[in-house]
Amino acid sequence: MPARLRAAVRTIADFPEKGILFRDMTPILASSELLRIAVRELSEPFRDLNITRVAGIESRGFILGPMIADVLGTGFIPIRKAGKLPAQTLNESYDLEYGSDSIEVHTDAIRPGDRILIHDDVIATGGTASAARRLVEKAGGIVAGYSFLIEIQDLGGVPHLGSGAPVLSVLPY
Repeated sequence: MPARLRAAVRTIADFPEKGILFRDMTPILASSELLRIAVRELSEPFRDLNITRVAGIESRGFILGPMIADVLGTGFIPIRKAGKLPAQTLNESYDLEYGSDSIEVHTDAIRPGDRILIHDDVIATGGTASAARRLVEKAGGIVAGYSFLIEIQDLGGVPHLGSGAPVLSVLPY
């Protein structure tokens, strides 16, 4: 089934800047059949890992993350850019190519010992997903796995995740 998903992904040259090949997943979202396939592919490998919450990274991790949580029979936790969550938060900064950014999670979103599946649409350099791992650990949770629809392998993000948890990339490029 990943071949059908791969065929639907649009490659857009020079977006968002010159020299970048952007992998656009929106054609998958436009098809109920492909959307079901994507959610199944992203969920099934984690069925027996006793996941207690799925944490999705802003913003595109919010699209498939809640669907994965539903399939796994658990709740969803949003990991957002700084200043976007209304209650008390934990914050984690990470480096970008030019500067830094930070993400946050509500302090009460993760209970000690929770087994968290971190989800995002794409893993590139791994900086945001690594920061999400640190947030989960700071809150007392355990990273039980990572799920990504797309992996940009040339950017080498997976080795930077550092938790030893299983990593699923449905569509490596």
